Amino acid sequence: MVAVFTRRASLALSLFAAAALSGCAAFESDRSGIVVTTNILGDITQNIVGDQAEVTVLMQADADPHSFGVSAQQAASLEQAELLVHNGLGLEEGVIGHVEAAVASGVPALAVGEGVDPIDYTADATAGQPDPHFWTDPVRVRDAVDLIADQVIEQVSGVDAERIRANADEYAAQIDELHEHTTELFDRIPQERRKLVTNHHVFGYLAERYDFAIIGAVIPSGTTLASPSASDLKDLADAVAESGVPVVFADSSQPDLLVRAMAEETDVDIEIVPLFTESLTRPGEGAGTYLEMARSNAESIAEGLGDE
Repeated sequence: MVAVFTRRASLALSLFAAAALSGCAAFESDRSGIVVTTNILGDITQNIVGDQAEVTVLMQADADPHSFGVSAQQAASLEQAELLVHNGLGLEEGVIGHVEAAVASGVPALAVGEGVDPIDYTADATAGQPDPHFWTDPVRVRDAVDLIADQVIEQVSGVDAERIRANADEYAAQIDELHEHTTELFDRIPQERRKLVTNHHVFGYLAERYDFAIIGAVIPSGTTLASPSASDLKDLADAVAESGVPVVFADSSQPDLLVRAMAEETDVDIEIVPLFTESLTRPGEGAGTYLEMARSNAESIAEGLGDE
């Protein structure tokens, strides 16, 4: 509890300092709207804001949050925003410089991941580093809704606070339903089959929330920008063979050649199941919203690991 309080207190102080700097800027009145870095947070924020303010999302559908970049015009929009919402915890590697520049210029910024009781990676080269993939845990997303709503009300001029609160409550209720549905699905998976192998370390929060064991990842890192060595693949193949894992989950937007290469090392029949892990898709392609993405993943995991 102390650690959580400290993180949230630090987050609040950072926002206060940014707001104070913004208030001192001569061009504060020129700021407008909300800019969000990732499309997952963009969808969450848009559900909270509704028609109360303009929300600009920088990351396109099917992009990689670790590597996506922004145009000069988008970079400029960061420094003109009334509120910048970003994931934090090292996720947005391709735009962190622009985020830091906006904060330095006085833009109030909310690093959502830092305010939802983040955990650290526990395996491979990333062990001990903060894990940014909090959205795989609906309970933490529920907390994120309150954080975002609070800052929209505090930082964005002209919004109706009651409307923002009502939007946030309505959306939070849908997330609560998602959590209940996910719990019911996962409760059907026998304990001995509650084991995850993924293309990279992205499901730590899900594993903690729903009591899964993470056997390993094809890319032994928390970022898709890393690459595995031959020995990494061999070590994981050995672990998979020993554990009897029947399924490897790969991101739907990334080639599964490495996953298949690893599977070929095990001398057992392993199914490759695609999941939507780090980006929303275009509407109608399976993960057009956060709720659709999370529900689809839960159903795919439950089907892949359920009794044969």
